[in-house]
Amino acid sequence: MPTTLRDVAKLAGVSAKTVSNVVNGYVHVRPETRDRVERAIAALNYRPNLSARSLRRGRTGIIALAVPELDIPYFAELARLLVAEADLHGWTVLVDQTEGLQERERKVVSGLRDHLIDGLILSPLALTAEDLARRTDPTPMVLLGERVHRGPADHVVIDNVAAARDATQHLIDIGRRRIAAIGAQRVPAGETARLRLRGYREALEAAGIPYDEQLVATTLRYHRRDGAAAMSWLLRISPPPDAVFCFNDLLALGAMRTLAEQGMRVPEDVAVIGFDDIEEGRYSVPTLSTISPDKPEIARLAIDLLNRQMARGRAGQAEASGPQEIYAAYTLVPRESTLGR
Repeated sequence: MPTTLRDVAKLAGVSAKTVSNVVNGYVHVRPETRDRVERAIAALNYRPNLSARSLRRGRTGIIALAVPELDIPYFAELARLLVAEADLHGWTVLVDQTEGLQERERKVVSGLRDHLIDGLILSPLALTAEDLARRTDPTPMVLLGERVHRGPADHVVIDNVAAARDATQHLIDIGRRRIAAIGAQRVPAGETARLRLRGYREALEAAGIPYDEQLVATTLRYHRRDGAAAMSWLLRISPPPDAVFCFNDLLALGAMRTLAEQGMRVPEDVAVIGFDDIEEGRYSVPTLSTISPDKPEIARLAIDLLNRQMARGRAGQAEASGPQEIYAAYTLVPRESTLGR
């Protein structure tokens, strides 16, 4: 049988309440009594029931993170950072994968797990602001990504239009004029694609370069194979592009694979830039130029917003203002795929 708090109290010769005070770090315990209790805890190898303690306080110590795809490196890297930030608060993170499906996202926000979690961080693809506004579950929630702006919950995002404009401007600055884009989407969930396409078009317009729709390749997903297929299609255009802005790094890595197979040199024949700054791009050949969202800041902001909501809830305080929309920083990271070796 596991050692109980009463077992510790009996060995130390104190009350169960005194043992509880020592375990919970209360200061009003005499030093000699605290020492006796701590020696009894060590002798019996007592471990407090943290789950029971959290539940008594109205908390589980668990938050949930729901993202579309765990095998997308951006989400995997962000999840790692969120887990590390949550650990600073003593929280455990329950990770869920929605695959961007409306039913799965609805299930995540519906409160079916409200007895398990204290808060939720969600990166939605299918749900709209209107869907989330109909949510009745009171569990604190923070949104990530571009799908929902000015919605019913706190939101952490980067300026995708400005970032895409900077990526395209970098290609213009190195002398490229026939600049393609890979990653446009016409599906309702493609808000990221729409914002990045807008930034691409704004950079072209500012440079006096006509927008050419045939240089914009659509993709259903943002995987390597989608980038490879889109690049193959773009190379059949005459004349082919001399640069390509890919809406994420996986698309760019797939595009560079096709270029290598076709005997095209990067960046001499076709310069390539991606988006997300995943670790794989730092070790590709050539290394991948990219837009680097400040993922540590995104994680810190999301956890901080969630913590504030939870603190207000414990104190019974109403939110002083509406949901916050906070923009995290990003940087342009030029590497070999645009600058050469």
